This record gives sequence, structure tokens and C-alpha cells, in this order.
Amino acid sequence: MTDPIFVALGAITLLLVKHFVCDFVLQTVRHVQFKGIYGHPAGIEHSAIHAIGTAPCLWLFGATPLMIVAIAAAEFVVHYHVDWLKEQIGHRTGWTAADKGFWIAIGADQLVHNLTYVGIVAVLLRSRF
Repeated sequence: MTDPIFVALGAITLLLVKHFVCDFVLQTVRHVQFKGIYGHPAGIEHSAIHAIGTAPCLWLFGATPLMIVAIAAAEFVVHYHVDWLKEQIGHRTGWTAADKGFWIAIGADQLVHNLTYVGIVAVLLRSRF
């Protein structure tokens, strides 16, 4: 796998699938209920699931073990804080699924997560080519 286009498209695809699985399939009610409380184990667990899921995606595309650990750690920190901030905004505004702001907040949350993957792929490509 030495074609940078293949690496970029393959890696971003795997990361997006991983995101779907971690954010929608594996996320529990407990994660949702408590990730707005800073430092709560449920929010930490949810973000750790994301970081762990990123590792094989990077490994498949030739990242070194050190790079995998560094990127997964950075993703953990970003994911945790993005989710926490979205929850804080939701709690402070009182938005529910009936409010447009609620959906904008969810959309912004998902956008930042996806842009994180663009950054991860950029780092991967920079290290490989």
C-alpha cells in the first residue's frame, strides 16, 4: 500500500466506519447520561473505546506503534472534550430533540469528530510519504 490516494481514502473510510461503530453501536445509555460530567468514568470509557478503535485502523495503513499511541491519545483527549462540551451546551440551554439548536450541536459534534479524522490521516500521510 504505497499509493497515497489509496492510503488516504482507505484510512478515512476505516476511521469513519470506526466512528459509526463507537459512537452509535457501542455507545451505551450510561455513556450518554454521564459524559457531560467532567471526569466521569463513562465519558472516559466512551472516548477510550474510540481511541482503541483507531489503533487497528492506523496499523493497517502502516503507522508505527509510537505514532499509533500518540494519535490514539490525542484522539482520546479531543473526543472526550468535544463530547463534554456538546453535553455542557445541551444542559445549559435545555435543548431537546425538538429544538433546532440540539441538532446543530449534534451536527457540530460530529463535524469536529470527522475533521479530527482528516487531521489524523494528514499526519499518517505526512509520516509515510
